[in-house]
Parts: sequence; structure tokens; C-alpha cells
Amino acid sequence: MIYHIVMWQFKEEIEADRKPELKAAMAENLCGLVGQVPGLLSAEFVTHPIPSSTHDMALVTTFAKAEDIAGYSSHPAHQHVANTYVRPFVHNRACLDFEM
Repeated sequence: MIYHIVMWQFKEEIEADRKPELKAAMAENLCGLVGQVPGLLSAEFVTHPIPSSTHDMALVTTFAKAEDIAGYSSHPAHQHVANTYVRPFVHNRACLDFEM
């Protein structure tokens, strides 16, 4: 099983009262890619990290094989979700891919 974890921080100009709504839209749309993107087995969105965290939210996805991550990243449905619901609002992206 391949894990692909991505974490983000909100841009400084994003108002606090918008953050829950934006996180909900990110979660719905990113998790909705399961079944649309070949190789994407599961997706979980972390909306409430504990206070010791350095990022505001995270996406934990699983894939059958490492090569599936490249297909996911370039898939048109993923690109649409990322460009519409994620990238306009975040910065400081961190990623970790690993096999267990």
C-alpha cells in the first residue's frame, strides 16, 4: 500500500470565518475523487489537526502502487479540484509519500 500525504497552511489573507467552509469544500471534492481517478483507493481529509500541528489541514490518500501517484497528480479531475478548491487558498504545501 502506498500512502500520499499532503499538508497545507491557509494563506495569511484568508479570513478565519471562511476557513471551515473552505476546508469542507476541499474535503468533499478531494475525497470525491475516489472512483474517478484510476489507482486512487481511498482519501481522508483532516480538518481538525491537534494544536501541536504545523499545518491547517491534510489529505491522506492510498494507492496500490507508487506509479499511481503520478497519474493522480496529472488527472484532469484532480487538476480541476486542486485549481478550484485548494491552490487559490493555501501555501506552504508539504508532501510525504511512503509504502507500508
